[in-house]
Amino acid sequence: MSKIMTMREAVQEFVPDGVTLAIEGFTGLICFAAGHEIIRQGRRDLTLCRLTPDLLYDQMVAAGVARKLVFSYLGNPGVGSLYAIRRAVEKGIPHPLEIEEYTHFGMIGRYIAGAARLPFFPLRSHSGSDLPAHNSRLKWVQSPYEDGETIAVVPPLNPDVAIIHAPRCDQHGNTQLWGLLGMQKEAAFAAGKVIVVVEEIVDDSVIRSDPNRTLLPDLIVDAVVVEPFGAHPSYVQGYYDRDNPFYLDWGERSRDVEQTSQWLDEWVYSVPDRATYLKKLGEETLSRLRPGEALSQPVNYGQYT
Repeated sequence: MSKIMTMREAVQEFVPDGVTLAIEGFTGLICFAAGHEIIRQGRRDLTLCRLTPDLLYDQMVAAGVARKLVFSYLGNPGVGSLYAIRRAVEKGIPHPLEIEEYTHFGMIGRYIAGAARLPFFPLRSHSGSDLPAHNSRLKWVQSPYEDGETIAVVPPLNPDVAIIHAPRCDQHGNTQLWGLLGMQKEAAFAAGKVIVVVEEIVDDSVIRSDPNRTLLPDLIVDAVVVEPFGAHPSYVQGYYDRDNPFYLDWGERSRDVEQTSQWLDEWVYSVPDRATYLKKLGEETLSRLRPGEALSQPVNYGQYT
């Protein structure tokens, strides 16, 4: 049975108020279309989880969506601070934001433990760090083996919902990813519900012809949304490039509360769906972002029987 639905339907069904949500993606494959729809639907009290929160979570915090942020390193990549998150933490604007901070590998360990349903994940990257003084969820355990070493551990992370952007999948949700993957796979396996947002739906035969690219099987996918350019202004390798001027524009306008509100009105609240968003971007911008051809080397898997 097809799992395809609109973004509005997927958010309405799977992202209620108060859930713990992960919209993953590392520099690319970040589903801005989903975050904007969550803002439009007026969700509140969400716990947002992510390695390197960037513009999307800054926008969601500015819109009053989030109660808490669970993260490692945050910033506007190549630009500077995330001013909306900074205002929420420092001044409680639009309302106070609770934060729970880890190292990159700490968040990776949390997702791995969550995906494997483990009670914790051991790591060395918190030794010598001052993070344990600020995060009571960082603990220390003694190794059960001969050396008896004491090592840091982090708890599993199991979001209620994960939203994963990918190049393509079939109608059942068998999803193929390539490029800089981040923790897309682990976040999906750790989550209770999974929404996959793709640039295109392809036939089952395409998925079967290239099985090594299938990182998410249909059995963990609850909804499929087809949303071309849904990751803009981030990128999807082979489909479109990163829109650097968009990042720079947010970096300037988000410094001011009023300008931030105007940006949200212009690009989120007054834009009912992604198709309208793309019309607003204009063909000149979309053409500028389309990449040239860089084909992958084919592999002969042998005769299929």
